[in-house]
Amino acid sequence: MTTADPSTAPQLATDPVVEPREQVYVWDVVVRATHWFIALSLLLLSITGIYLGRPYLIVSGPAGEHFVMGTIRTIHNYGAIVFSLSVLARIVWMFTGPRHARWWNFVPVTRVRRKQFIGTVLFYTFLRPRPPAVVGHNPVAGASYVAVFGLYLTMIATGLGLYAASAHVDSPFAHFSFLLAVFGGAQMARFIHHVVMWLLIGFFVHHLYSAILMAVTEKNGVIDSIFSGNKWLLKHEAEQERAAQRRYDEVGGRE
Repeated sequence: MTTADPSTAPQLATDPVVEPREQVYVWDVVVRATHWFIALSLLLLSITGIYLGRPYLIVSGPAGEHFVMGTIRTIHNYGAIVFSLSVLARIVWMFTGPRHARWWNFVPVTRVRRKQFIGTVLFYTFLRPRPPAVVGHNPVAGASYVAVFGLYLTMIATGLGLYAASAHVDSPFAHFSFLLAVFGGAQMARFIHHVVMWLLIGFFVHHLYSAILMAVTEKNGVIDSIFSGNKWLLKHEAEQERAAQRRYDEVGGRE
């Protein structure tokens, strides 16, 4: 008795037609590099920052012979430099980079982005089965990044103020001591610095969950794209993206 090969069976009219996908380059190297520099430096800053606030490594003997706290603080300071430069580079890139890196991806200033914003909110609140098709940042994620960058700048400002408090008088960082007065003194600046760290850790958890959710829902390789820069779009979405890029180039890089 022979068994029919299912691959040779005729396709029924009711069978779903799977639209092919095409690879489209979305995230440029600056977006990806700053993303990972910020993420990895924040991980380092959180680990060392928690230690600075509540030391959990205790060694025997005089502290000057081991210099554990000084070493951790030095690592923290170098991580802060990488973090600050990455944040500033990404902000500059919002005004000078390619289309999907620009600032209007974070602020829904156009009618289309506002409509997509509402549709994405409906999806997140289980009132819509699928999110609107967006190639770059979806409008809700983009708007949340405005708040996140505000936290980044607050972390940088409080960190500079705290560093200036103990900087050498000839150090250029000593000029940032005025920031302590802005935040209500060293103790309040340290408290704000600590709270913002936990807010950013909370954002990381939410960001990871949202990335996995959208990867499962959209099936376009959104997680892979932050490594390669490429997303896999449905054929009609890829054609629309190329047309939008051509219009963008024709008007000289204005949305």
